[in-house]
Amino acid sequence: MSLEQKIMVDLKAAMLAKDEAALRSLRAIKAAILLAKTSEGGGSDIKEEDEIKLLQKLVKSRKDSLEIFQQQNRADLAKKEEEEIAVIEKFLPKQMSADEVKEELQKIIAAVGASSPADMGKVMGAATKQLAGKADGKTISALVKELLAK
Repeated sequence: MSLEQKIMVDLKAAMLAKDEAALRSLRAIKAAILLAKTSEGGGSDIKEEDEIKLLQKLVKSRKDSLEIFQQQNRADLAKKEEEEIAVIEKFLPKQMSADEVKEELQKIIAAVGASSPADMGKVMGAATKQLAGKADGKTISALVKELLAK
């Protein structure tokens, strides 16, 4: 079942349950999918890795908004963003823990032959491809810096 089909099923369930947070989130995902399909032209289905990138982008924007709302002491808006993040993350692959990411990065560093912070670009290129959808880019970047600084 494609992401779009899953969203439609969950959207109907959220409407019946009158779950406002889920409705907001699912409608945002649906809109993003439709936008991605029309921008590619022809209205064809989008690939799974593009769906994951799309969902990650939605989560990232909400996390950025959440951070701003928390700084401004807007608990009402922050709560809405947290609810939407929780719903969107259901459709993403399980995220790796920091320890799991660190372990994978050490393997990548060894495979690429990186030894100093100057090699960060090589490592990041390989890491973002290998860990796409499983770890946040900020986390990967911070751990790569930490590992190469040793």
